Amino acid sequence: MVSIAEPITKPVSRFRFIMDRREVLGSIFVAPAILYVLLLVGLPFLLAVYYSISAYTIYNPTWRFIGLANFEQIVSDPVFLETLGNTFLFTFGSQFLGLVLGKFGALLLLRPFPGRRIVRALIILPWAVPIALASVAWEWMFDSLYSVINWSLIALGIITRADAPNWLGNPHLAMLCVIVVNAWRFFPFAIVIFLAGITSVPQDVIDAATVDGAGFWRRNYQIILPMILPIVAIGLIFGIVFTFTDLSVVYLLTNGGPVNATSVLGFRGFQVGIVSGDVSHGAAISLFMLPVLFIVVIGMLRFIRRREI
Repeated sequence: MVSIAEPITKPVSRFRFIMDRREVLGSIFVAPAILYVLLLVGLPFLLAVYYSISAYTIYNPTWRFIGLANFEQIVSDPVFLETLGNTFLFTFGSQFLGLVLGKFGALLLLRPFPGRRIVRALIILPWAVPIALASVAWEWMFDSLYSVINWSLIALGIITRADAPNWLGNPHLAMLCVIVVNAWRFFPFAIVIFLAGITSVPQDVIDAATVDGAGFWRRNYQIILPMILPIVAIGLIFGIVFTFTDLSVVYLLTNGGPVNATSVLGFRGFQVGIVSGDVSHGAAISLFMLPVLFIVVIGMLRFIRRREI
């Protein structure tokens, strides 16, 4: 009789066994992203803390510990308090307007009409166009002499040439302008959020509500909106964080004017720390955004967790 030899199994490599473990492989894949965040976020944050507790300026670059004196000085500054109020108004005003536009834009894009695919592609342009290029166009639209908005209002007989508003020269109108421009940037993102949320609602729920006699407004604001509210809240968190720390719209459109009417924390920190050279106070202004954003984000996350769908 001929005996059949059993195949000899090769020993499994210990390295291969470790790489097969989910937690090890997941940590390796996440490590580059963590390193990226530490280098581009963690290191500047530590430098900001380092400078904010010192008297460091570009004219006197010797580091000297002064504790929380910089924070006490900026809190007692009336210009800083005005800037803080402008930041809240700019952030929440633009987010509210962007959400309203995004809601109606999503409802419009859900309905079939000729050219819907082209409109869906064009609707992303405010998000994709560089803000520097868009700000130049908006600056011309708000120009005191050549404003297309004023020209249209005069042509329609709503206002006269003598009553044409100076959009960027009036403190209240200037804040309205930067809010509108930032909402214009944000609303494509809001449309995507609302489209994702509305399309995830089961059609059976909508059909049952329609059979029960719920009209368009009741279906959207008593059924669909409460169900997609956690998704909208997540998008709103991103919008608030990015807007609260942004200075591009204010810097390019109004440069903080007129008379600090549109100055926000990001722009104020840039002006004090970089332009004026007072690095320590600029770092303190920038760090002031951290606890405010922390409170807002934690509050919204607690709201999402308590929300029962």
